[in-house]
Amino acid sequence: MKLNIEVTATDGSARAGVVRTGRGELRTPLFMPVGTRGTVRSISTDELSRLAAPAGTGVEVMLANTYHLMLRPGARTVAELGGLHRFTGWDGHHLTDSGGYQVFSLSPKVTEEGVRFRSTYDGDRHLLTPESAVELQELLGADIQMVLDVCSPLPSPTTALRAAVDRTARWAERARVAHRRGADQALFGIVQGGDDRDLRRESARRTVALDFDGYAVGGLSVGEPREVMLPALAAAIEELPDDQPRYLMGVGDPVSIIEAVALGVDMFDCVLPTRLARHGTILTDAGRLSIKRTEFATSDEPLDPTCPCSTCRRCSRGYLRHLATVREPVAANLFTVHNLTWILGFVEQVRAAIGAGTLSELRASTAAAWAG
Repeated sequence: MKLNIEVTATDGSARAGVVRTGRGELRTPLFMPVGTRGTVRSISTDELSRLAAPAGTGVEVMLANTYHLMLRPGARTVAELGGLHRFTGWDGHHLTDSGGYQVFSLSPKVTEEGVRFRSTYDGDRHLLTPESAVELQELLGADIQMVLDVCSPLPSPTTALRAAVDRTARWAERARVAHRRGADQALFGIVQGGDDRDLRRESARRTVALDFDGYAVGGLSVGEPREVMLPALAAAIEELPDDQPRYLMGVGDPVSIIEAVALGVDMFDCVLPTRLARHGTILTDAGRLSIKRTEFATSDEPLDPTCPCSTCRRCSRGYLRHLATVREPVAANLFTVHNLTWILGFVEQVRAAIGAGTLSELRASTAAAWAG
């Protein structure tokens, strides 16, 4: 199911638009929370569906992790229980990754056939191939699935990046052939190439030649500084189609989001807002705030006076600091509700700035608030 983007506004290379799928519409730029095991940690799908930015935009896509779901409870079990949407109770869009990023973090044995690895749950051996990654995601029933790719760490020598680009291209071709659920599921190709701009352009051209339903840029935001990430990203985007969505994988900090949008990216995902929440770090318009600081012990102010979330409407900083310091489980939920609401609102501001032609001003204020 090829996805096209209807661009509704531009500001330089940045664009806002609408992507229509068989399930509905996606307004871009958009941020997608990560629900690793079929749920975003510390928040129910019902709460997730009720989150909204000040302008009314809620969560439109939730990610699920193929690696974890193939091991527990198993992709066939999810299929027997109605697929991800029924299994999780989430009526919005689902996107599944291939599981490759998690597998490569386990130092697997990599061959042309695929990757062999041991389960982190019980130590059992498994083989993940381009074909089986497609089959697993078809069973899971996501609206968008990703090809299996080779993600090289950074820095890596050029020879390693070259090998990753070549194998990713060969695996992408196999995935394209294996995909059978094209009527109701989009398959995205992934661009690799590390920090090498020429390899990024080549990988993008080779991926586009396979005519995927959408395109992602992977292998960035893996520890390299932003000044290394952005030129590599720009090189990839040069070769991607203007009429299809562009997805930057694994990026969730506000400065990187807005800088990537300025280059023409439409979609983002990251665990950052929810992971920070579980550790008591709050996202605000003024930057990060650690709620555990002693100065908040008697504060009757909300986390963020401009935030519309239920946490900010009902709870003081003093109360929330108390919950965090005594490690009440509900604290993670309250902070997650706020952080996701904040990031949704931030992306809404980015979208509005594109429409108003004021993205450069928002980029400057975001960089100032989030410096360091």
